[in-house]
Amino acid sequence: MSDTEYPPQPWHLRGHMHASAWIVPAHLLPELPPGVRPLTVAGRAVVIAAWVDYRPPGVLSYRELMVTVAVRSGPAVTIPHIWVDSPVSLAGGRALWHIPKELAEFTLTDAPDFDAEARAGGMPLAGARFGRRRPLPFRLPLAFAVRQRGPLRSRVRLTARLGLAHSAWRVAEGGPLAFLAGRRPLVSVVARDFRMRFGGGRGAG
Repeated sequence: MSDTEYPPQPWHLRGHMHASAWIVPAHLLPELPPGVRPLTVAGRAVVIAAWVDYRPPGVLSYRELMVTVAVRSGPAVTIPHIWVDSPVSLAGGRALWHIPKELAEFTLTDAPDFDAEARAGGMPLAGARFGRRRPLPFRLPLAFAVRQRGPLRSRVRLTARLGLAHSAWRVAEGGPLAFLAGRRPLVSVVARDFRMRFGGGRGAG
């Protein structure tokens, strides 16, 4: 598969995810797509950042650092920042779902704890360490939408074994994620062996 040959949607993906959620003042949020409004309470919004390690037998294997903001007309999020280490994923994400993927270099270790770092253009973006907690012994289903410019609404469905975790993030103060620098996550979770279906239909709203 070349740099521009990506799978048709929907993408069926597998892997592990380590995610944290913050409550952030709405005026500090990065720019969102036109017509997409954050879900706010008392002037604050929910931001979720996640490290994702996509693995076989999913349609693609790559690594990702993704930042999402909870938006109205939910359950839904928008993705203002995202980095991957796969040109194929970058091309597909932009063309199919208007997701603004950029390339980055990743260092991930997952034993005994999860530790990650991402760099773009030789500059640090962020790093994080997650202490493991025992996941639930059963799989939980989740369903939500991703809203990007257009407006384009893409459906996401997944199942995973979820567990709470302790996390410590290192965010470059001069980088695109500076609005998270120095902030402590409200909660962190680990999604082991998730199975995801991304996309499959275009819709407005």
